[in-house]
Amino acid sequence: MAAVDPLTADWSPEQTETMHRLRDWAAGFAELNQHLAGWMDLPASDANALGHIIWAAEEGRPLSPADLSRQIGMTSGATTVLLNRLETAGHVRRSREHADRRRVTLRPEPGARERARAFMAEAGAEIAQVLLNTSPDELRTVATFVSRMTAATAAANKRLGAAARSGRPARAAVRQ
Repeated sequence: MAAVDPLTADWSPEQTETMHRLRDWAAGFAELNQHLAGWMDLPASDANALGHIIWAAEEGRPLSPADLSRQIGMTSGATTVLLNRLETAGHVRRSREHADRRRVTLRPEPGARERARAFMAEAGAEIAQVLLNTSPDELRTVATFVSRMTAATAAANKRLGAAARSGRPARAAVRQ
């Protein structure tokens, strides 16, 4: 089978519509992050990172700085500078909660968590309504699809990153 050329493939209207809707969601989410940044009086990158830290803590699985770096797409050095700003502003704290004292855990400070919750109460009402009014079957289908798209994106990013580091052209390994 030949490699798929995304620019010349014969996409169905459903496939094209899906990609447009994913793009629209990503753009809308980025705009919400801009509003969070304004609400928290932070640069957008800091608000994005703080959001990741808060969500992870809410889910009971706090992030390490390395986890955060991967999630926000920053180098470890840039993430350290960002975390220093968030810590100095009183939004996060680094702690050593594990038996391995070298491992750092990121925790939101209570004030930052409460301000972010207040933002979500204000900004998340429409999103919450959609989630609450969508059937579990439909949510599972969407989550499965988005997980596959996320895995495909991660694979492409990994391939492109490896090619950039090696100085070779990135060749798609995906076959139709």
